[in-house]
Amino acid sequence: MVIFLAVTAGVFLIVSCLFFITLICVDRWVRRHFVASTYGLPPREVLDGRRPGPPPPAHRTQERQAVADAAWQGDWNAAERYVRAAGEDWDERWGRLEFLHEVAQRDDAWLHAWRAAQPGNCDAATLHAYIVVRRAWEIRGSAYARAVPTPNMNHFRAMLWAAIEDARRAALLDPANPGPWVVMVMAARGARYGHSHFEPLWRGLVARAPFHYMGHSQALQYWCAKWYGSNADMMWFAFKAVRKAPAGSPLAGIYLHALSELADGSAAVAMAVRPLTRRVLRRIAASFDRVVPDDERLPGLRHLLAHHMLRSMMYAPALEQFRQIGPWCGAEPWRKKGNSVMAFEAARGRAVKLSRARPAPTSEAYGMAR
Repeated sequence: MVIFLAVTAGVFLIVSCLFFITLICVDRWVRRHFVASTYGLPPREVLDGRRPGPPPPAHRTQERQAVADAAWQGDWNAAERYVRAAGEDWDERWGRLEFLHEVAQRDDAWLHAWRAAQPGNCDAATLHAYIVVRRAWEIRGSAYARAVPTPNMNHFRAMLWAAIEDARRAALLDPANPGPWVVMVMAARGARYGHSHFEPLWRGLVARAPFHYMGHSQALQYWCAKWYGSNADMMWFAFKAVRKAPAGSPLAGIYLHALSELADGSAAVAMAVRPLTRRVLRRIAASFDRVVPDDERLPGLRHLLAHHMLRSMMYAPALEQFRQIGPWCGAEPWRKKGNSVMAFEAARGRAVKLSRARPAPTSEAYGMAR
């Protein structure tokens, strides 16, 4: 057994060394010879590191600006109508609450006026609870718990407990609305909810919105190893999200966030090369093809998909994602490396070289557009 393990470890080291030598050679080729337009990709000089995808359509931007301007002038009615217009599209309704959170960061007097005028409005109450959660996390910061000053940690937890109670009261105002349950799921890990207390919150959310993207994203954080789960718990939760994602929903992208949580660890290396992971990534790609092109979550998810396909040695599928992404490279996997344009260029160059792609006609219309 000892001999077998030693031989296996030796083979693994040799394969790893050869792989890294190959990547060094490929990266040298990318720097010296890669011309993106030769392969139907946007040339390097038009890459845009400011955004993950194209800006929203003009009518959407104008609508949001009008709501914000009205709020800052003291008129909360436009905000109320804006949220209510989403109807029972719960993902859209949540996205509109997130936008109103941004509006309230500059001035929240309009929100206080809205709550005073409509104390029975679930959306206003949910927005208030959500803002409390966000402010609590700002106080805590992103450091490990041991590095957070005790007064800050105590204030953080007290705010989260208050936000959960606010959200519980908001849930009574509109029993069908999943918004308050998203807030509770979001706050649960910081409030130190164990499994027995978290599960009823999760059941309450999915009973109202079984495919809620933000709800799943927050639950994924709860189940990751740094909070109240493990790598296995997190990956199983993410895999179930892929399986149940309905046509037109980006829910399958939750799995990509789970892979990112594993980044830089040995578990991530093992996960990336598993046949199951590759099958799931192909399924996610097919799922994304059914999402409406103007879904603002989609561009960032395509970047993650291309990144994880590269790590899984799925070079041709990764190249296809880069073709769909186009010139936009202001996204998480590239930004964390410092220069998003250079990191993006290196990644798509790898995809071209290692997929053995042949030159393709160049088009002036690249990737995602709205």
